Amino acid sequence: MKLLILDRDGTLNRSREDYVASPEEWEPLPGALEAVARLNQEGWRVVLATNQSGIGRGLFDMAALNAIHAKMNRALAAVGGRIEAVFFCPHAPEDACACRKPAPGLFEQIGQRFGVALNGVPVTGNAVRHVQAGAAAGCQPHLLLTGKSEHLREQIGLGADADLAALLPELPTGTRLHADLAAFADWLLAQDSTPANSSVVH
Repeated sequence: MKLLILDRDGTLNRSREDYVASPEEWEPLPGALEAVARLNQEGWRVVLATNQSGIGRGLFDMAALNAIHAKMNRALAAVGGRIEAVFFCPHAPEDACACRKPAPGLFEQIGQRFGVALNGVPVTGNAVRHVQAGAAAGCQPHLLLTGKSEHLREQIGLGADADLAALLPELPTGTRLHADLAAFADWLLAQDSTPANSSVVH
């Protein structure tokens, strides 16, 4: 099975300083939905793993989250894309749960649900904690320079000779960087081990 695990806010849709708490606040990033559709067309099953602590904090409820994902699914369907399933952590940080990223619980749930070993399964997102959680579960980590990591673009410069391990010491070893979800999809579909549009943290 060709399984891919994505973050949501800042990866598929625009992130906010607080929370995406309603369908009206959910806005896809340019090219992101089309990237999912291209991956689907090549046999990739795409799953979301997302922290949604706004539920645990009482800022929105399950009805709002379901409405957000209904809008997301309609927008994906309009371009020929599909998210196979959404796994989310509803807990606040103080709940000390096993599923809030960077803990690997959500990824372990995904592996169990789909009956697959996660070793080598690509995970990508804009939050360091997403790739940390994926790596802890044995996945292949990819960081997008969008959302929470967009500010790193000027520091790093894709393809530049930068000491990425020094700039981003918290990233798991072997993390690959991509400009956005469309660039990641290009890389994955090309199966190119040395793409021009990404760099690796050694």
